[in-house]
Amino acid sequence: MLPGGLNKNMNSNINPNPHFIMRNLIKFLTLSISLILSIFLLPSSIWAYPFWAQQNYENPREATGKLVCANCHLAQMKTQVELEPSSVAADSVFKAIVKVPYKKGTQEIGADGSKVPLQVGAVVMLPDGFKLAPQDRWSEEIKEETKGVYFTQYGEDQENIILVGPIPGDQNKEIVFPILSPDPRTDNNIHFGKYSVHVGGNRGRGQVYPTGEKSNNTIYTSSSSGTVLSIESGEDGSTLLTLDSVERIEEESRTIERNLIETIPAGVEVIIKVGDKVEPGTPLTNDPNVGGFGQLDTEVVLQSKARVIGLIIFFAGVTLAQIMLVLKKKQVEKVQAAEGI
Repeated sequence: MLPGGLNKNMNSNINPNPHFIMRNLIKFLTLSISLILSIFLLPSSIWAYPFWAQQNYENPREATGKLVCANCHLAQMKTQVELEPSSVAADSVFKAIVKVPYKKGTQEIGADGSKVPLQVGAVVMLPDGFKLAPQDRWSEEIKEETKGVYFTQYGEDQENIILVGPIPGDQNKEIVFPILSPDPRTDNNIHFGKYSVHVGGNRGRGQVYPTGEKSNNTIYTSSSSGTVLSIESGEDGSTLLTLDSVERIEEESRTIERNLIETIPAGVEVIIKVGDKVEPGTPLTNDPNVGGFGQLDTEVVLQSKARVIGLIIFFAGVTLAQIMLVLKKKQVEKVQAAEGI
């Protein structure tokens, strides 16, 4: 996505200046090398979080309102968000605090079958015009709250969609997003009013890879009926369950019949034993997942200071008018009493 997007920019902004061409070439090579290193050197749990969504979905929110993260993270867990404040002035910095609660110290199964600490991630979809606040406008409090947290935007032209993660979960159960509100006075496309904000928070690995294959972080069930003949260990740490049912496979232009073998990846605990009878859908393993994804919607109000001041003046005028009416009524009553009316 990044190299392709860069090529698009280079093609649409042709400049014969050799320095311009050299800068873009260096930028392209740097991004390409970074992407390759991230794929081959970093753990799969890291680049699997936002990378695949960015590659496969132009917008992380589907027409149904579901965030695409839920396509791989099938398990659901509660996510919370707080906007501080929920009503903001133009061109001001405020905080979106995404909470992804879970029991501290919880560990999950890594891709290699070993136990690893939970990692968390979050996405905040802001209205058009809202974006991550520049660091020179962060308060000391925000700098402290965001220490060790790295923010990225979903796409080159999508400043209003901000991603975080994966990052260690035990230290980041509350992720603070410093947000800068737009100014309608400088952008005619922005108006004062109420806007929707879409938030997603995740802890732990997904149950399905983007390719559609199951990960080892989900329950495995039998694909056929039969009796378990043997349970053996595979070379890669997987477990091989042989059933007495028959499967047919194509090999060198001929069909071979053999006993059905169910392959369970490393790290998943098998809960059946030799001699057990199974049916299609019978659980063969426990459910190792301890994490989950959650999403919710909230609202932010872009408030005009002039409107607030005008409203205060209006309320003050109404209050003063009410007081004057009461005083006038008292005065009339005294006059009427004095005249004996």
